[in-house]
Amino acid sequence: MPCPETRSHYNAYREDAPRSFSDSASYRVENARSKPTMITQTAKLALEDGTVFTGESFGATGEVDGEVCFNTSMTGYQEILTDPSYRGQIVTMTYTQIGNYGINAEDVESHKPHLAGFVVRERSRRASNFRAERELHEYLKDSGIVAIEGIDTRALVRRIRISGAMKGVLSTVDLDDASLIAKAKASPGLVGRDLVQEVVPGEARQWDEPLSPWAKLDGSVSEPPAADAPLVVAIDYGMKWNIARHLFNIGCRVTLLPGTATAADVLKLDPAGVFLSNGPGDPEPVAYAQQAIRGILGKRPIFGICLGHQLLSLACGAKTYKLKFGHRGANQPVMNLETGRVEISTQNHGFAVDRETLPDDLEVTHLNLNDDTVEGVRHRKLPAFSVQYHPEASAGPHDSNYLFDQFRAMLG
Repeated sequence: MPCPETRSHYNAYREDAPRSFSDSASYRVENARSKPTMITQTAKLALEDGTVFTGESFGATGEVDGEVCFNTSMTGYQEILTDPSYRGQIVTMTYTQIGNYGINAEDVESHKPHLAGFVVRERSRRASNFRAERELHEYLKDSGIVAIEGIDTRALVRRIRISGAMKGVLSTVDLDDASLIAKAKASPGLVGRDLVQEVVPGEARQWDEPLSPWAKLDGSVSEPPAADAPLVVAIDYGMKWNIARHLFNIGCRVTLLPGTATAADVLKLDPAGVFLSNGPGDPEPVAYAQQAIRGILGKRPIFGICLGHQLLSLACGAKTYKLKFGHRGANQPVMNLETGRVEISTQNHGFAVDRETLPDDLEVTHLNLNDDTVEGVRHRKLPAFSVQYHPEASAGPHDSNYLFDQFRAMLG
């Protein structure tokens, strides 16, 4: 465990928590016995193709619609729940049991869950981890997230892989199959929708949180950047907080601006560099962001991730398209074309940059080894580059951390 002086608010040091491995088992048993028995409630997930899955509700009750997708990560469900990029989506976890290490306040990627609904094969009835502060079903209920368990997630994922991502409805209040299918067909989906407007922060703020001690083998906490450290303006289209932590850790002062910020809003802060964040939905309708990026190109170094990568490419004249079922998980292989090195990456996106439409000014730097889609680009003349995947990897592998160092070197 980390020392109390380093992270005094860790759950391991609560008054009622076990102080050693020997008494942790009895602690878990007593807490498990104190939990009330949960009454099960039927829930249904209907797809626009007419398929209906029946299971048990956990989390909040109600009805939601969204695009049904899947994530292949074995861990990181808490980060997935709080990633704003999942706005408008009903997320299915392919791993069989979810929730076994509980929920804690340190690992969230935003101030609340943003996905529309949550689907698992089985939720864990017990959280067993010294960092756990509460259980998954309690967190979902308090956050208003409708979830379903007990369905055949393998069959659901197979259907999505064959037919493509589909619109769906998840409900605990309407259990009529025909009604749910009709609602699924009528739901808006993701294409053509500007979901960034639904997740952007209301105002600018300064970021001052470093990476967790768990990100380093020695458990140390990075020193705050100096008063004269380079300023990075991070344009927040729905940014995962671990990105801001990485920018802070490479020695930058970080100011977050809402994704609706104009080029003038950014440049008046006189930043050393500009970061374009991840975010939800279709990038093409986010025209205001593309216009802002065009006004910044060539005036400041730019680094983009995920939606930021797509928006940078669009601003330079490329096109994007919707993938059949997207890339979501912590095991996506990416080839760095400059080094020949294969990186295992964390990804979450349903749209991609069309390689055939790339202007001469953009060159491809990374490719997805599963389907040969574009995973990174660089401007040939201006200091700007971007990647489709998540080098901050929360949760996931750390193969691509070097990209933050590359950005830092561009700032001088």
